[in-house]
Amino acid sequence: MKETMKKMVVFMLLFSLVAFAAGCGSPSSAPAGEEENGADPAATEEMNEEELEKEPTGPVLSSKAQELEQVLMEQLLPLPEFNTGEKIGALIITLANPYWVSMKEGYEKAGEELGIEVTVMAAPTEGDTKSQLETLDAMVARDYAAIVASPIEPFNLVPGVVKANKKGIKIINLGPPISEEALEEAGGYLDGKITVNFEEQGSMAAEYIVEKLGTEGGKVAIIQGIPGAGQSEGRTAGAKKVFEAAENVEIVSIQPGNWDRNTAYNVASNILQAHPDIRAIFCCNDVMALAAADALEAAGKREGVIIFGVDFISEAHEAIKEGRLDGSIAYSMPVYAKAAMILALKIVQGHDVPDEVYSPLLLVSKENVAEFEDWE
Repeated sequence: MKETMKKMVVFMLLFSLVAFAAGCGSPSSAPAGEEENGADPAATEEMNEEELEKEPTGPVLSSKAQELEQVLMEQLLPLPEFNTGEKIGALIITLANPYWVSMKEGYEKAGEELGIEVTVMAAPTEGDTKSQLETLDAMVARDYAAIVASPIEPFNLVPGVVKANKKGIKIINLGPPISEEALEEAGGYLDGKITVNFEEQGSMAAEYIVEKLGTEGGKVAIIQGIPGAGQSEGRTAGAKKVFEAAENVEIVSIQPGNWDRNTAYNVASNILQAHPDIRAIFCCNDVMALAAADALEAAGKREGVIIFGVDFISEAHEAIKEGRLDGSIAYSMPVYAKAAMILALKIVQGHDVPDEVYSPLLLVSKENVAEFEDWE
């Protein structure tokens, strides 16, 4: 049964590749330098209709999400054994942010689909580094085979990772990085990494903004997340490089919004007061982008200002359709979470894994948002 499930997933991946080549265009590319493993043709030849009818297929993803899944899963071939009942823990940042709520749901769906026990825990708020470490320590005290962890900042989880290493619990770092230099100094290490290219997220958004500003250019601003957080620093760096290289584009403000809606609202209001001729604001996540849009609307200055975010949460999706936001950088939470769980299974089961697995990215704007109507 386990072998049949494994073969079925490989078959589905190959089927997706054919379908997308015919109807959806070329799939997004993973970052340069990654090796792609081929699927085993013998596995698909052994499959038949009766086996497909017997095995669950999991939730049906949108066409765009399937496109991302195929790119991610190719990095994880050969697939591990499923339905083995391993206990995997997932430590996210906070359930106060809708992005991480979606991530929690993605982990739980992946656990059901892959036949493993998944428990998701989180810190109370975005900035509570102490509580997040305490939560990791509590998870290490349990009998998890692996823990997938996303830190608030690069250093706060280091002591907990070292404890997990000593206990033999595999640690997979998802998303913002845990400092490997600090880990090495503390005698610890990571067993696996899965992430997105944060700098690319910022550069993709900034390139869109520069294109829309045209030859006229104008003043732009960046609202960051928590200073020092990997995703905030990467997205800021990517956007900054593009803006600085563009003619007639001037960065007039880079300020932290701390991933917080109220803080970002106040920052955007202050930027507008200091620079009433602002032409664009890039925010390092959608929560802050929505706040910036609210601030400009309240001041009667939304018209003609480009506002772009990251994460493509459901509220941002609706805001783009309504014209309140100009766009966001997307990657599928169900796909990202499922890939993390498969990576954890591979490590627990002793498979070789890539040094780092990357989720591909898509740019969503008011011009193409209709293509994402069934997005998860």
